[in-house]
Amino acid sequence: MATPRRAPATTARPPSGRSPAPPSPSGRGHRGTTNSVTPLAGEWLSLTDLGRVYGISAVHTGKLLVAAGLRQADGDPSSTAIEAGLAQRQHSGQHRQALWHRQGCAPHLEGQGVMPQQERTLVGLWADLLAALQQGAPDIVTSAEEMADEIPGDLVQPVNRELRERGCSFQVRPGLTTPQPVCSRAPEDGAGDPHPHG
Repeated sequence: MATPRRAPATTARPPSGRSPAPPSPSGRGHRGTTNSVTPLAGEWLSLTDLGRVYGISAVHTGKLLVAAGLRQADGDPSSTAIEAGLAQRQHSGQHRQALWHRQGCAPHLEGQGVMPQQERTLVGLWADLLAALQQGAPDIVTSAEEMADEIPGDLVQPVNRELRERGCSFQVRPGLTTPQPVCSRAPEDGAGDPHPHG
């Protein structure tokens, strides 16, 4: 598994903690309702706000959570989600609301093809830079291969997918000290089918 690498100082730097590991289901203090104290570190979001992270609607987010087994058809968190510390129920008067642990739910949502808007921006910036470097620019002294070595490991696959969708033939090889281009400047036929980000 490729170890994440630092981003270059001259380009967008991924914010720290962008892709934290999901909380371990240790069972410490995450059962029941909470109004002011969150039981686990991280962000607790409503369904609407969780959807905004990915640029999708609350309805779409809810369907993805149902597919992941974290939400019931009636909108309540599943027992699995509660026990794993990924959701908590809140009651305010007659209103019943569930809050979702953003970092813990991320693997379940992203595993179904959605990507955070912030990550989409980073992927686009890296793709722009690598495509420009492959074409060559007189005022830049680094190569696409050298710059690709700086891409964080968790962005390699989405950046490669973005490059293919743009018709750029350059691909980052994960796990290599100096990634190698897989083709020439002209895009290959069938360089890869586009995959929607969600």
